[in-house]
Amino acid sequence: MIKKSFVFLLTIALVGCAELTQVAQHALSSSGSSSSSAATQEASLTQSDINSGLKEALIAGAKNAAVILGKTDGYYKDELVKILLPSEADVIVDNISKIPGGSQLVENALQGINRAAEDAAKDAAPVFINSIKSMTIVDALDILKGKDNAATQYLRKTTYDQLFELYQPKIKASVEKKLVGNVSTKSTWDNLTGEWNNVAGSMVGQVAGFNAVETNLEDYLTQKALDGLFLKIADQEKLIRKDPAARATNLLKKVFGSQD
Repeated sequence: MIKKSFVFLLTIALVGCAELTQVAQHALSSSGSSSSSAATQEASLTQSDINSGLKEALIAGAKNAAVILGKTDGYYKDELVKILLPSEADVIVDNISKIPGGSQLVENALQGINRAAEDAAKDAAPVFINSIKSMTIVDALDILKGKDNAATQYLRKTTYDQLFELYQPKIKASVEKKLVGNVSTKSTWDNLTGEWNNVAGSMVGQVAGFNAVETNLEDYLTQKALDGLFLKIADQEKLIRKDPAARATNLLKKVFGSQD
């Protein structure tokens, strides 16, 4: 009787252990599924997905940046990208009261310079897009794992000189374009610096230690306009990396979602 009871209890215990084993296995499977989902999602990414996704993100960022800066006051009223007079011209601003109408000349030059950059920004996106299309798969993989501005830095490093050469004629044409009062930005700048250089070259200017201003407006403006453009592209890149709502397509959600 005792032997039969022992066998019966042992059977119950073994059945219970089997059930507990199944429960444990199910629990491990459930907890593992969530931790492995991200890995599965990332593993499902192909190199082609990553390459296409990064190009799509950069193109979107370049277009958005061009639209933002291409609007009236896109540069002029944005303190982060507003183009100021070259540092060489600080002496002009500091002593502008010595020139009749000088303050207005400075304001006209500042507004005209920023208007020129805004005008050129409208055509910037296609230049960037042509460069983005040459990105390799290896580049894309490095960028995906890189910093928040890795794509922007890559673009700046690999295309800046070419973009400068392609962008400068647009700037030159823009600063030579007649604005309000049939006066161009270049003529305003030349007037401003010309007036100042006359004072600097005079006996009074020499005694005061004033120096002439010889900054190449087109080079300076092109550099500053591109700096502002890259800054806005970096903002767009960071937004896509950090904010799921900014990922407008399934491909972007797939590529950048794998890094969340």
